[in-house]
Amino acid sequence: MTGKTKARIAIAGGGLLGRLLAWRLSRRDLDITLFEAGDLSASEGGACWTAAGMISPLSELVHSDKRVYLLGLQSLELWSDWSRQLEQQSGRKVEYRRAGSILVAHGKDRSELLQFLRELQGKLGESARGQVQLLDANALVELEPALQSFEQGLYLRGEADINNQCLLPIVLSILRQQGVNLREHSKVSCEAGQISLASGEEQFDCVIDCRGLGAKGQIEGLRGVRGEVMVVESREVVLHRPVRLLHPRYKLYAVPRSDGLTVIGATEIESEDRSPISVRSSMELSSALYSLNPAFAEARIVETRVNCRPATMDNMPYIHNEDGLVRVNGLYRHGYLLAPAMVEQVVNQVTQQLLQVV
Repeated sequence: MTGKTKARIAIAGGGLLGRLLAWRLSRRDLDITLFEAGDLSASEGGACWTAAGMISPLSELVHSDKRVYLLGLQSLELWSDWSRQLEQQSGRKVEYRRAGSILVAHGKDRSELLQFLRELQGKLGESARGQVQLLDANALVELEPALQSFEQGLYLRGEADINNQCLLPIVLSILRQQGVNLREHSKVSCEAGQISLASGEEQFDCVIDCRGLGAKGQIEGLRGVRGEVMVVESREVVLHRPVRLLHPRYKLYAVPRSDGLTVIGATEIESEDRSPISVRSSMELSSALYSLNPAFAEARIVETRVNCRPATMDNMPYIHNEDGLVRVNGLYRHGYLLAPAMVEQVVNQVTQQLLQVV
């Protein structure tokens, strides 16, 4: 590189991580090329399209490593800032909402709710008082009028969610505006300073590999975990924030969207099968949703989505950094929770590499 030549950065993988990395790095006067094996505009693409977009560090703390919680807190603040920037750049609504989330359990499963509260308080210590609130039936209905069949609930303040169906196209449009070189239908392999395609090799100052399961052969222990969601439409039931239903066998989440839509999911299957949603899963999801509010019985199933989340053996995010190459992967079910924090780490590592080259 010279003072007159922009550093050339290759990003492999056009999912959530790849798009956010391309957006953040293209603001630093770098020559960015984003490679995607499929179509960047296809909503049936990677796991980022299937997710419900929950940014919920408190909800995940009980069953996840505390590092996930701490990275999630960092991401919460970044999402608040980044969503404003994205809306200013695009002139479109990202649909980012920071209204907290609600956890409920039916009477026979009340012990699940109280156990969750005890474990959360144990991990948070004194800070739990400002972040977690136990609600009686009246306080619960005041926050969520649709949840009238529950005696208690937990309100987790400060948690957020983002509409991935709005976010991903908006980031893509900004990448086009900022002159990022978009290479679709380009399956690649990644090495230090080099991208290999069917047509040959291309050299870069730094390669960032965030291909998800596309990097399975180059990251030991990387596996896929199947997730299934349904999107239902109902004008009768209105939720104002994500709601989780605690159950001994499965944990349902319901995330409201605009136009009367609700994204529901719960399944987490150790399989890389991407075939359509199973009858069993659809029955369990529908039954759990009906138990939130019986009026959901008349909701219409407008869409089902299936995909595989990339996960490491310990379900923790993976970053590998060497001269000319950064690999980031394994966000598991925490894609939207962890992505901004991981992007910040990668941007800092790439910046340090480029400074050393100069």
